[in-house]
Amino acid sequence: MTVACPDCRSVFRVDPAKVPAGGVRARCSVCGGVFAVPDPGGAGAAPPVQDRRAAPAPPPATRVPVASTAAPAVAPQPPQAPPVAAPAPTPAAPAPARKAVNPFLSQDPRAKARRLARALVSDIVVYHPEKRRDGLRDGTLKLLFEEEILKSWEEYTEQVGLELAQSTPFFHEALNEILADGQPIFP
Repeated sequence: MTVACPDCRSVFRVDPAKVPAGGVRARCSVCGGVFAVPDPGGAGAAPPVQDRRAAPAPPPATRVPVASTAAPAVAPQPPQAPPVAAPAPTPAAPAPARKAVNPFLSQDPRAKARRLARALVSDIVVYHPEKRRDGLRDGTLKLLFEEEILKSWEEYTEQVGLELAQSTPFFHEALNEILADGQPIFP
């Protein structure tokens, strides 16, 4: 029997005796797509071989050449219409700007600066949980994290630029939201 990959339309010969009752899923050797190979069923189907090592080889007259089973046959393609030239785009109608689905793929420098500020401050919290807890409890958060905040600020300004870093509140917002647990400690 023959089966065809629905993705690339490659056709393969399959021994019906090797397909178990209920069918099987197969992976196309050409495109990698997965598709169902149905159970040939019916009275004419040969029973599946239980132990392939003990099964005798078929007589040479009925053996299929290896090249025809390994190489996919090309499925006939329907006739295609001749290509039609697409109309020239009008320069007066620019395409609307699409918003990136994933915010991490955004190329907006402000969005990148906000993400970086939050990441740097989150790292401070992750590496010093006890120190943060003590600083929140005692009201000494600024003093305890002075060195870490300075290092993170230097990294932030190096990556986003001093002008953007000073003109946006992202770093201070991240400090208040993440490090100070929502308290307005950092102006």
